[in-house]
Amino acid sequence: MEYIEPNPSGAVTQKILCCECGTLISPNPANMCIACIRTRADVSENIPKQAMLHFCRFCERYLQPPNTWMPCALESRELLALCLKKLKGLNKVRLIDASFIWTEPHSKRLKVNITIQGEAFGTILQQSFVVEYIIHYQMCDVCCKQKGSDGECWRALVQIRQRTIHKKTLFYIEQLILRHNMHKSAMNIRETEGGLNFYYQAKNNARKMVDFLLSVIPCQYKTSEELVSHDIQSNIFNYKYTYFVEIAPICKDEVVCLTTGNSRYLNHMSQVVICSRISDNVHLIDPLTLKIGQLNAQQFFREPFQAICHQKQLREFMVMNIEPIRESGKQFGSYSHKHTLADVWVLPVNSLGTDEDEIHTRTHLGNVLACGDYVLGFDVSHAVVNNSVFDKIKQLPDIILVKKIYPDKVKRNKGRNFKLRRIGARTESMTTDNADYNDFLEDLEEDPELRKNVNMYKTQVQVEEDVEAPRVGLEELLEDLVLDDKEEAEEEAMTDGC
Repeated sequence: MEYIEPNPSGAVTQKILCCECGTLISPNPANMCIACIRTRADVSENIPKQAMLHFCRFCERYLQPPNTWMPCALESRELLALCLKKLKGLNKVRLIDASFIWTEPHSKRLKVNITIQGEAFGTILQQSFVVEYIIHYQMCDVCCKQKGSDGECWRALVQIRQRTIHKKTLFYIEQLILRHNMHKSAMNIRETEGGLNFYYQAKNNARKMVDFLLSVIPCQYKTSEELVSHDIQSNIFNYKYTYFVEIAPICKDEVVCLTTGNSRYLNHMSQVVICSRISDNVHLIDPLTLKIGQLNAQQFFREPFQAICHQKQLREFMVMNIEPIRESGKQFGSYSHKHTLADVWVLPVNSLGTDEDEIHTRTHLGNVLACGDYVLGFDVSHAVVNNSVFDKIKQLPDIILVKKIYPDKVKRNKGRNFKLRRIGARTESMTTDNADYNDFLEDLEEDPELRKNVNMYKTQVQVEEDVEAPRVGLEELLEDLVLDDKEEAEEEAMTDGC
């Protein structure tokens, strides 16, 4: 016989056998012992055993989604809290303990030992497991602005280019960008030969810049992409996108030679015309008949044409006599009402005081010219033009007058009563850039329509009263531009980079 100890409480304790291993256990809903339950159930199955942390190695901060960067030391409480927040299924169990497991500092791995409690088969189980975190390098927004010029962190690039010998059109585009604040989302802005580069962290911001340029200037663009990395397991591709924006190589006050198709489209306008203005279209005027026309970007690039004389190639003449033409035989087409047709007799400035005969021509500047004025013109009779369309034209005037010029250019530049905002700090002091920029400022003074799209600010410079030149009224000027130190430092960091 077997001796049975009496139960002091009077209750009878029931025992059953485990359905798996046959061990004598107390009854439970699973009818299994703890060891068999652990082999059947895993309370940590919904918790990932591997995760990724984004670390900026320049400022040594970790990314806390979505956009917060936190400085955390190794094996600190802040870093442990960040690691636990990366685990998705941890909120469905009870966290008991968490601690770091030592790893090599250069291994780009962090290991955390986590102890949790969860319910399985009606029983509370406690389990410990290790989660491995992989350190992935990613630059934060602040370091991206500082290191944007290194070409490592940008995702999209917009290259603005124009094939001309001067930069007046680029200065105008710069003012349009500043007026509409299109440069705020750029990581870095760099000035290169023949254009500007805008670096962006997102492809959508670059696309917005391209759409803006297409709406304000005649241009076309091309796209290209470069594969940076490829994750085979998740099938994720990382690309760098480049948008190449080509601006029409025609600028204000240039003599151009139209193709036959463009001349027919513009109501049989003369093929040798002057570009009077650049907006979202190319505005043209015939100096012999005052006929005007315009071409958009699609029409221009379908049959492109080139300038046969740039502003720097124009010759200076002096007006000896002028006679306005009251009546002219206007036919079909649009004509300019801002200009006056006139017969003009001019003489080259370097031929004054000689026996050279005066040269007769017809011009559209009859409303602004007078005897004794100076004017820039294209000397057709002595020009050497490499253009097949121009060579086929038989009837051409000896001189095409383009623009009136004013004396005392030095006083005019020093006594200007306005200034413009620039993108960042300009360190270049080249003579050609300064000359092009002064020419652009003169165009603003002479063209009221051009000033409508530009923000001009008042200056404290004393204006020269004896200078005979167009001026900008004070009612068109904004208050003096004042930048905070923080904003100015951010713009300098954006343009200068590292």
